[in-house]
Amino acid sequence: MAAAQISAVVIFVAMFVLIVLDKIERHYVTLACGLLTVLGVFGILMRDVNAILETLNLKTIITPHFWYAAGNAEESTSGINWATIIFIAGMMVMVEGMAKAGFFRWLCMLLAKIVKYKPIPLFVAFMIMSFILAMFIDSITVILFLAAVTIELAKLMKFNPVPMILSEIFCANLGGSATMCGDPPNIIIGTSLSYSFIDFVTNTGFIALICLAFTVIYFLLIFRKELATKDGAAIDVASMPTPKDAITNKGEFAISSVIFACAVILLVTHAQTGLTVAFIGAVIALVTLITSGKYALELLKKVDYKTLLFFVGLFMVVGGLEQTGILELIAGFIGNISKGNLKLMVAIIIWVSAVASALVDNIPFSATMVPVIKSLAVSQGVDLQTLAWALSMGTDIGGSATPIGASANVVGTSVAAKNGYVIGWGKYCKAAIPATFLVILISMLFIFARYC
Repeated sequence: MAAAQISAVVIFVAMFVLIVLDKIERHYVTLACGLLTVLGVFGILMRDVNAILETLNLKTIITPHFWYAAGNAEESTSGINWATIIFIAGMMVMVEGMAKAGFFRWLCMLLAKIVKYKPIPLFVAFMIMSFILAMFIDSITVILFLAAVTIELAKLMKFNPVPMILSEIFCANLGGSATMCGDPPNIIIGTSLSYSFIDFVTNTGFIALICLAFTVIYFLLIFRKELATKDGAAIDVASMPTPKDAITNKGEFAISSVIFACAVILLVTHAQTGLTVAFIGAVIALVTLITSGKYALELLKKVDYKTLLFFVGLFMVVGGLEQTGILELIAGFIGNISKGNLKLMVAIIIWVSAVASALVDNIPFSATMVPVIKSLAVSQGVDLQTLAWALSMGTDIGGSATPIGASANVVGTSVAAKNGYVIGWGKYCKAAIPATFLVILISMLFIFARYC
């Protein structure tokens, strides 16, 4: 077993290093490391067929509880979390349909018109919209469209778009922490630990909402002067694009809006209906494709399959740590340091998660830590939910601190750079690190007060 444990750790560390170096596409990295884990660690070193089957976890897809939990949340499983993958794939299809109909651009233009194209109100409005959209839609998509529209409005209104893009990125990551479907780490935590949409909203959602108020105030204070229009020029409202111009097809727009509303309703009520997130993701994708008609193939082509494959490989590698007992050792180490003190456990988890997620992708870190906190809760006799909320806030918010900490950060800065607004590490970190520290501190104190 010692050789298997060492090999599993070496493969895991190698995967992390290669992801950070970003020289090879990350889905190739995780898939290669996943195959090494299954064939090398389980097959050659352990000679354990059950470990391979449990990690691949294919049988769970054909079980009834995977699709319908009869009033209960999904049964937690080890290995590849197919519920996460299917749900993310379904939401990707839905979002592509909404984008094609012009939904996101329409929403941005409508909000700009409501605040009468004034930079400061627009700044606050776009932060709040970024937060709300990211509660239900992947933050990458949210920032992709928000950043593009922000730059368009900045050119028309003659203000610097960089402060607004930076604040939108941070609020998207913060909004993603509020719900189970808002950010990949939360999807992993929710499906693995059998937590519902409402569980997240009433716990991390409440924390995120409190933090949003402080975040808006913080960014207003540091960016207020930069948001002023050049030469104090008055805005010619009549020359601005109208929201209706963003709609490419009224029929498609109406259908995509209804599908989105249905997705939200199904997610909010899934604990009561018994419909799992895997079922919801699959149905939403199917309805979107059927209503798209001849454009269905086009939507399927736009799905980010590389990200889905990245998840498959990642879960296989983490399965190696789980099957060889490494994650139990890590949990035991944290337990020994904290000596059973729940507050100290929360502090360790939330700050280690935040720092790690600022430096590396928060998805593999959260996938690694879920089995750790499960083991920690059992061995130390502490509440698993408390540790889960600490992990959620740490991984979701910690990724905001640097340009590479979360995918939304990379997308937002890339869109800005393509339009001539280069956001360097210095500019980014100067604004984001204090905000990250503030939110993590508030989150930790809130968890202490409410749960410890």
